[in-house]
Amino acid sequence: METQELQRIKTKYNIVGNDAALNLAIETAAAIAPTDLSVLITGESGVGKDIIPQIIHQASKRKFKPYLAVNCGSIPVGTINAELFGHVKGAFTGAVADRKGYFEEADGGTIFLDEIGELPKDTQAMLLRVLQDGEYMKVGSSKVEKTDVRVIAATNADLSHGVAAGKFREDLFYRLNGIQIKMPSLRERKEDIYLLFRKFTADFADKNAMCKLTLSLDAVKMLCSYRWPGNIRQLKNFTEALTALESKPSNGNTERMEIGSNILASHMPKEFDTVLPATTVESAGPGGISDDDKRAIVKAILDLKQEVDTLKSIIASGEAARNAGAAPRVGDGTETDTEDVEWEEGPKEEDAPVSLKKAGDEMIDRALERSGGKVKLAAAELGISERTIYRKLAERKASK
Repeated sequence: METQELQRIKTKYNIVGNDAALNLAIETAAAIAPTDLSVLITGESGVGKDIIPQIIHQASKRKFKPYLAVNCGSIPVGTINAELFGHVKGAFTGAVADRKGYFEEADGGTIFLDEIGELPKDTQAMLLRVLQDGEYMKVGSSKVEKTDVRVIAATNADLSHGVAAGKFREDLFYRLNGIQIKMPSLRERKEDIYLLFRKFTADFADKNAMCKLTLSLDAVKMLCSYRWPGNIRQLKNFTEALTALESKPSNGNTERMEIGSNILASHMPKEFDTVLPATTVESAGPGGISDDDKRAIVKAILDLKQEVDTLKSIIASGEAARNAGAAPRVGDGTETDTEDVEWEEGPKEEDAPVSLKKAGDEMIDRALERSGGKVKLAAAELGISERTIYRKLAERKASK
């Protein structure tokens, strides 16, 4: 793609940055837009994955048809099928009239399914049928409906792990993964961090008649050395708060004001109870463990737990297939002919080694403590969904 065309797209969608991985994502989106290929967008929470489907839709032959964005993780499990595919009158308590679902509303256009990994298994089967045949049935109806929708999905989780654990359908994964576009994290775009900071402070200052903030060289280094686990979303919130606290009203003569590293350091967010930037390794002291080592140990424990859970699922499936008494479990009747046979679930998470489960619980507790009890912020920090934290808390409460 020519530089001029790339810059035109960035300007149109308010994209800031010159990182090579970011440019590749934009160029890929523009290249596959004229096709009807399914697209899977991957990347951490807060990296701006929602921009890519907009670029694709607006550059496609469907641009004059509806574009709908749906966050699968925010819809309750009990109503998600009705939300996506609609329902008929009397299908359930409260269904006082027929209702269109998102796939009917978006007919002819594009639907963006964010947090696709949060879909229940029966909904995955229904989505697979839409992708394969363009067919679905409303909740409470036996009539087959048709729709012509391009599906673009996004996830901040590794769906291959979900497939291995039996939580995500393998056939749906490959169907969605026609083209994969990865959005880089902010820590992978260090040269873009200050560019984004300047944009966010300028936008906020203009809106509130304040001076725009600039940083000294030391402060820029400090800003760029922080991990930004919440990525662009976190940097935007931080910049706006910093501008509100440290800037002053503009008077026509003064439009900008510079702050140094000492002021910036007093506002920098904390991560793992350590004020960052973490470019310097703190001494652990005699016989102690440094914070960097602690982070490495915790990460190793969580990675090991994930591997243990995956192995358990694989072993359980193999044993179920060999045992004559372990018959396959068929769906509840709402699944289509494309639904694979599901084997009974393997060992539950509480069967994992106590030390591993405890480590995971402690990580969630510390993240909730740092976020002031806000599940959304804790989930963004840990790189997991809000639903996962709610489920963990519910399981812990039930076990008491």
